[in-house]
Amino acid sequence: MVTESDERMLIEAAQNDPGCFAELYERNFHQVYAYIARRIHDRSETQDLTAHVFHQALANIGKFKWRGAPFITWLYRIAANAIADQARKKSRELAETEDATKTSVAADLEHVERCARLFRAVEALPEDQRKVIRLRFSEEKSIREIASDLNRSEGAVKQLQFRGLENLRARMRAEAELK
Repeated sequence: MVTESDERMLIEAAQNDPGCFAELYERNFHQVYAYIARRIHDRSETQDLTAHVFHQALANIGKFKWRGAPFITWLYRIAANAIADQARKKSRELAETEDATKTSVAADLEHVERCARLFRAVEALPEDQRKVIRLRFSEEKSIREIASDLNRSEGAVKQLQFRGLENLRARMRAEAELK
């Protein structure tokens, strides 16, 4: 059993020589670990937080003032603060993830709507222009391949593509202005 005077001597020794902190660590590790484990149900996080608590305690042992309360009380306070900090950090990360997801979903919906408008506009093109646009951009065929498929000259296919794209631009602009 550790008496108050024994604990006080260990603290003073650690304040004078951080190498003496090991004894305080050994005496309090299991209690701090159990305290954190009861609040954090992830073993890896519990281990990380426990290490953080003792790292903070060692870094700040010189600032520790003996006030009659057991040393473990100070360690519990460090642990409670570390748990609260981690919860705040997770909350912020979750909010940022939710915001990013909402933005991504909104962008995806906008993209789908834009594609749907484009497909409707392509369907409204005259048949020759519609065929050229589909073959060129959906099937990714070359002008030469399209000319061969449609039994037309390459110049005629280029002209149909140009007119089709101009019609699509005009329809998309007109639709955007209606919004």
